[in-house]
Amino acid sequence: MIHYQSTRGSKYIKTSARAIIQGIAEDKGLYVPNTIPALPFEIEDMMGKPYKKVAFEIINAFFEDYTDDDLLRCVESAYDDKFDAESVVPVVKAGDGYFLELYHGRTAAFKDMALSILPYLLTTAMKSENEEKKICILTATSGDTGKAALEGFADVEGTEIIVFYPNKGVSEVQERQMITQEGGNTHVFAINGNFDDAQTGVKKIFGDDDFIRELAQKGVKLSSANSINIGRLIPQVVYYVWGYIKLVERGVIKAGDKINVVVPTGNFGNILAAYYAGEMGIPVKQFICASNENKVLTDFINTGTYNTNREFFLTESPSMDILISSNLERLLYHLNGNDAGEIRELMDALDKHGKYTVSPKINYALDRFYGGYADTARANGMITELYRKNGYLIDTHTAVGYRVYEDYIAYTGDRTPTLIASTASPYKFAGSVARSIGLECGDDGFECIKAVEEATSVKVPYCLQGLDKKPVRHKGVVDPGEMMDSVRSSL
Repeated sequence: MIHYQSTRGSKYIKTSARAIIQGIAEDKGLYVPNTIPALPFEIEDMMGKPYKKVAFEIINAFFEDYTDDDLLRCVESAYDDKFDAESVVPVVKAGDGYFLELYHGRTAAFKDMALSILPYLLTTAMKSENEEKKICILTATSGDTGKAALEGFADVEGTEIIVFYPNKGVSEVQERQMITQEGGNTHVFAINGNFDDAQTGVKKIFGDDDFIRELAQKGVKLSSANSINIGRLIPQVVYYVWGYIKLVERGVIKAGDKINVVVPTGNFGNILAAYYAGEMGIPVKQFICASNENKVLTDFINTGTYNTNREFFLTESPSMDILISSNLERLLYHLNGNDAGEIRELMDALDKHGKYTVSPKINYALDRFYGGYADTARANGMITELYRKNGYLIDTHTAVGYRVYEDYIAYTGDRTPTLIASTASPYKFAGSVARSIGLECGDDGFECIKAVEEATSVKVPYCLQGLDKKPVRHKGVVDPGEMMDSVRSSL
């Protein structure tokens, strides 16, 4: 049976259920499977099958301690009519790539793909592990995770959810989605800082043993909905396998042919899920990692040195405005042959000096990754170009990914069929999208939604309709040093 261990060497080995409940390991490392399973099926056998079937098979391969009945219930409950696309994840050909549309769920962003199932995985795990404490989901968000987690956990029995987001560091639509969230167990705070401040604050809370004991005495246990939770990461593997199956179905490739995968990423979770799909047996030639101006990942892939000592930019692709990419720790652990000692040293160096340089072994293994970046002007130009030439509308994050992919083609000449993770509806960043296609709508994000819909006839996701009319329920703004007190007051 697959078990889960810490990237930093904790002696405590966990089942998937216990790892999902705990979220982060005792030694502050991240849980990883002790082995990555092979694909549990032949690609041809999944052709024509629904997304739920593929999801069940992939997640079941990783989470073997869940019964088939329990896991089937989780999958059936997650991928139902809350998605407005019959296929759940459409794969759309436009320009030079195949766009994996991951934004057809309740919050119009790719985070729905995992956060629709995580509450069911967690509550099922709580029952099987006889967990009697209330679970407090503590989450930092760069824009999309927060709303998707709030939506998934709202009024889920036995849970509270607390979300911190960077004040003035998300789009107007993203903020409005969070601060209007309903649910008696939901709590949202803006922090006076950026995403890294929020994420660091959350990690400090998880790492404060005295605070953990204080909460335990009150019958509360902390967990996470960020991609540091293995229960959120594994469901993301599914859609890359699904995308490959769709390309085989359409005759774009034959089973066994290689593809490329493009992922615009900040915290590295989404591209790590693609890597896991590759390790399971999906033939991936190149993982193309796309960054915006905060190009710490691009520089790392190209040099082997991860350095956060740099200027931080607020951009029009805010979910990528991140300098500390948590999930990279998992990749390093896999690439160095599961040497937890080296990972501890690297993470200590990051904490103390804001940078580290990996070993030649890891640096060599990074050859499977291509790192590139696109600034705001070049990304917005990509929105313009793709819409004018193909009539296809993408958001600012997907535009970063597609621009980097076009750069990759120009640099390498590689025309291998390519899946591009399309991570959000263009309406979540309607102001930027409107300007890119030549519309004047001012600074009001909701006026821009109307303008884009009228000009393009692209349907506004149901979850964004009437959002500007909903009452604001969460008004808290705190400094990073006040985050722990905010947790106390919420509970």
